[in-house]
Amino acid sequence: MATPPGDSGGAPARDPGLQPERTRLAWRRTTLSCTVVAVLAARQAVHGGATAAGIAGAALSALVWLAFLGVAHRRTLALDAAAPGPLPARAAIAAAGCTILLALFAVAVLA
Repeated sequence: MATPPGDSGGAPARDPGLQPERTRLAWRRTTLSCTVVAVLAARQAVHGGATAAGIAGAALSALVWLAFLGVAHRRTLALDAAAPGPLPARAAIAAAGCTILLALFAVAVLA
């Protein structure tokens, strides 16, 4: 099989196009969603009768939101590189854990 003209046989240079920008916007949307969840948890805890479980759930939601904000910020900074690498497994696990914890704390606030 002949190689096309101008092809040296190696892998072509990566042209990221708009993929890093779309990924950055997705992280921003997800961060905004987590912000809304944390704010609504705090609002529910205050207006829902201020139980100990509600206040603890809202406080823990705020801490998890801050952790997710840190993960998202590091990832968006990494996307500024000329050839951004894949999301590290540790960051992916942290983001998924924050999402699950926000859901669990939301249940605590509503209970």
